[in-house]
Amino acid sequence: MDAIRPHLDLIYSYAAMFVAYLIGSLSFAVIVSKLMRLPDPRTYGSNNPGATNVLRSGSKKAAALTLLLDALKGYVPTALVSYYAADFGLVDATIAFVGVAAFLGHLYPVFFKFKGGKGVATALGVLLAYEPMLGVATLIVWVLVAAMFRYSSLAAIIASVFAPFFTLMFFDRPVVALAVTIMSLMLIWRHWRNIMNLVAGKESKLGAKPDESGRGRRRHRRHRLHVEAPDTRAPGAQASSSSSSSSSKGN
Repeated sequence: MDAIRPHLDLIYSYAAMFVAYLIGSLSFAVIVSKLMRLPDPRTYGSNNPGATNVLRSGSKKAAALTLLLDALKGYVPTALVSYYAADFGLVDATIAFVGVAAFLGHLYPVFFKFKGGKGVATALGVLLAYEPMLGVATLIVWVLVAAMFRYSSLAAIIASVFAPFFTLMFFDRPVVALAVTIMSLMLIWRHWRNIMNLVAGKESKLGAKPDESGRGRRRHRRHRLHVEAPDTRAPGAQASSSSSSSSSKGN
């Protein structure tokens, strides 16, 4: 039995990661929207199946439920593996990468053609399972940035930068710090389009509906085209218009 124990530990580790990936692959933004008869979040706004985009549908209840379930699918498998690690001979590396597996499931869900969200809520759930205070500290950063600037994407990016530093400074778990760094880098990479929009001033703010921001941009575009439109009339027509305008003023 002692001879096969290391092999069993390895099997348990891989099995835990695989199950965590499957749990992470449940795209609750799509599932909740379908159950509540809302539009598919992949068809409007940022086209991202996440809580922030679900909020753009106008349903705060659906957005809150999506946020909670996305966080739980990161928290539950990681917390369960942490709790039963001693019983199954699982090391800290297994706990760390079970969290990464759940996160990757959200990004590349096998049940939804590998087209997932950006992983903010799921990453938060994983951090809370790693170390509750790590998750709380990262969440505080997100809330502060979101409250000041009203950009969910900017808050997620800045919180992602802080999370690895929090892990390294306050928790003596190097392999967990590695896992947090991997998730942070992937999360920032998944926000590359948002970064471009932020730089261009086109990123929509928290709670803004896509049609509202679209109408505003269209109005601005129409006004600019109207102001900048050149006078394409023939010179004779322009002169005639000018003379008639002068005569009307004289009258």
